[in-house]
Amino acid sequence: MYIDAQPYQWPFDGDLRPENTALMIIDMQTDFVGKGGFVDRMGYDISLTAAAIEPTRRVLSAARSVDGLMIIHTREGHRPDLSDLHENKLWRSKQCGAEIGGEGGVGRILVRGEKGWDIVPELYPEKGEIIIDKPGKGAF
Repeated sequence: MYIDAQPYQWPFDGDLRPENTALMIIDMQTDFVGKGGFVDRMGYDISLTAAAIEPTRRVLSAARSVDGLMIIHTREGHRPDLSDLHENKLWRSKQCGAEIGGEGGVGRILVRGEKGWDIVPELYPEKGEIIIDKPGKGAF
């Protein structure tokens, strides 16, 4: 099976199956795409990150209709005591005016368990979908 894409069909060999394919949705959290979150508190235009919600929702919906397809979500955030937060990352966040662990518009910024840290409702994982919690940008 191929996906009709530009500039060419994908994958190159047509071997697209649930057994060898997964959908990974990375860090679609309120802190990154929502009002009062980390990105918003830094003063950036969140319409730019929030613009990804609807297309991602469509892809997620299609993926959920494929029996056996693995769906993975990631969340970036830190332990409430910030013991997994590198001092340089904390320093950088302070310089941007959105200190990690500080109070934001949706709870403590990028802290696990807070409202801003969680995945937005439009893309929220369903039962059986994998969630990877991580303290940094890389999911691999």
